[in-house]
Amino acid sequence: MDKQSPMKKLAVVTGGNTGIGRVLCLGFAKAGYAVAFSWHSTPEMASSLVDEIERIGARAIAIECDAGVEDDVITFFDRVLDWFGQAPDVLVNNAGVQTWAPLLELSGPDWERVIRTNLTGTFLNTREAGRRMVADRKPGSIINIGSGCNKVAFPKLVDYTASKGGIEQFTKVAAVELGPHGIRVNCVAPGAIINDRTRAESPDYDGAWSRITPLRRVGTAEDIVGPVLFFAGEDSKFVTGQTLWVDGGVFTQANWPQEA
Repeated sequence: MDKQSPMKKLAVVTGGNTGIGRVLCLGFAKAGYAVAFSWHSTPEMASSLVDEIERIGARAIAIECDAGVEDDVITFFDRVLDWFGQAPDVLVNNAGVQTWAPLLELSGPDWERVIRTNLTGTFLNTREAGRRMVADRKPGSIINIGSGCNKVAFPKLVDYTASKGGIEQFTKVAAVELGPHGIRVNCVAPGAIINDRTRAESPDYDGAWSRITPLRRVGTAEDIVGPVLFFAGEDSKFVTGQTLWVDGGVFTQANWPQEA
């Protein structure tokens, strides 16, 4: 497809080919955005997502990129700019990995991989998207995907918790620095979300988390789409530096000895 697209807005999603990222890409496409997403594994999933978005009637491009590697990220945004012809309107920092290990058993390489992908990746992609938005004098919205461990400690997920806690503070600093350029930065923090990964982690993931969630159910990736689109759009044009918890209330309630 050529650069002269009738679609005037571009959403970029990191790690868009699977999980929450995939559903977000489809949500942006249905909302009338062209979509560019990065992927780092399962190329067949990336290709099928492009096909699915194009069937909706939107434009899409999938680009292989390690979200935590500086040269990869710079090249990714250069290719996106060449494809669409202008800076993105929206960036969603979704790419993330995790390990499952107690602190005393966690390996150095696993720690570095999680921090590099989740936290350094958020920094690199925000910097490169922000530079291009500023160069185009284009206001924009950057949305970081956080976690319940933005707020509370997750045992056996020390690296993941550290990365998401860092994203919480990074969101605030980026909002302050980029605000004068008309660029808003916010965070969406999901709670217990049922997907292939969480099903594999726990056979009763749905039941276990539903019992302790005030809304008495787990979330789905589709539950994340509306909040992300809110931060992307005009309805949140005076909102920046904020975290929106999309968790059914599970991380709001206290660890209370009596049943509510």
